[in-house]
Amino acid sequence: MSEVLFNFHDVILLMTAMQCLFFAVLLLATNSHRQVSTYFLAAFLFAHAFIPLHELILWGAEFKLKVRDFWPQLYFLGGFAYYLDGVLLFFCVKSLIFRDFALRRRDLLHLLPLALFLLYMVAVFYRLPGAERMVLIRSEEFVYGWDYVLVEFLCKCLRVAYCLWCLSLILKYKSLLKSTHSNIEKVDITWVKTLVWGFLLVMVMEVILSVSKLASLYQHYDLEVFENIGLTGYYTLFVLINLLVFTGIRYFASFEGVRQRDSGRRPAGEQMLNPALAEEIDGAMRRDKPYLQPDITLDILAAHLAMPARDLSMVINRHFGINFYEFINRYRIDEACRLLRSAGGRDKTITDIYLEIGFNSKSVFNTFFKKIVGMTPSQYRQSDTVPELSGVRLVAAD
Repeated sequence: MSEVLFNFHDVILLMTAMQCLFFAVLLLATNSHRQVSTYFLAAFLFAHAFIPLHELILWGAEFKLKVRDFWPQLYFLGGFAYYLDGVLLFFCVKSLIFRDFALRRRDLLHLLPLALFLLYMVAVFYRLPGAERMVLIRSEEFVYGWDYVLVEFLCKCLRVAYCLWCLSLILKYKSLLKSTHSNIEKVDITWVKTLVWGFLLVMVMEVILSVSKLASLYQHYDLEVFENIGLTGYYTLFVLINLLVFTGIRYFASFEGVRQRDSGRRPAGEQMLNPALAEEIDGAMRRDKPYLQPDITLDILAAHLAMPARDLSMVINRHFGINFYEFINRYRIDEACRLLRSAGGRDKTITDIYLEIGFNSKSVFNTFFKKIVGMTPSQYRQSDTVPELSGVRLVAAD
């Protein structure tokens, strides 16, 4: 006689778990560049595989009954993953954005919620005799108890907080990119934002479910709406895992990471301004015109000037009062003005000129030009009077 262990929703949970495990192994096997972010992504997927299994053991239609009869020791073991997937997603995004990211001892604090959860489970469940644990499992008294529901709610809120933390890093990324890159328009971060927003949506759904469980402790009502939210989360997660892996394989290796800013106090010698060095850099910029390279970065310019990138960044910030992005593009605008007024540049189109001086985007060129010159490139070319340009100038010392 045939027996049905899984309904369709259970199959989705099982497939999600298998996907996570398979893709985690695949990412580890194909990580030829040994990217830290890929290791964290694989760890995230491995940890996340236990979540659908945990849900299946607790709420599977017929499967949960078989687990109670034959493998009761599996109950709640997958619950630890809820305290790891948010942390690992955060480290994945952080190591993707910051190419010099490295784990520090203080990062162990992220494991504190997991440690507290394990202590809680030992205190209220695992220390009990096996017979008492089986009564709690079969009656489902434990999973609907106020303390377990509250702990579950706090855990789900923590995961949402990690997703919001990931989004804050992504939002800061483009401003950080301006300190090292001259063209940021071609850097596409839509894919990583979409993925994090997707996981945030699923985790918010789980928070709503936890709130409904808390409310049901005081008032009984129809939970069908919340069950549908939970099922929607299952299917959304199934799609997200596929997107996460395929985008990870495609985009992670080519992602333009930035360096983390030094939060520590610099040595006293570095606090001093050096106008002579700033003027030397300005002279080299006007003489050699390295800004004409479309994809010039801080590292490339530092190598050209034979000085450390950190020192160059400090000079640009302190002596010119702007970031690297504006620093390079102001020289480009100066060059554009010269070409627009020169005899050789009069026959060139605006497109020819902005491409020649290193811009990749017409809209960015027009925005910069109008900000610095006060008029559009076409108006500048046709005007009888040449406005005074702000250009790239040294700022006064403090």
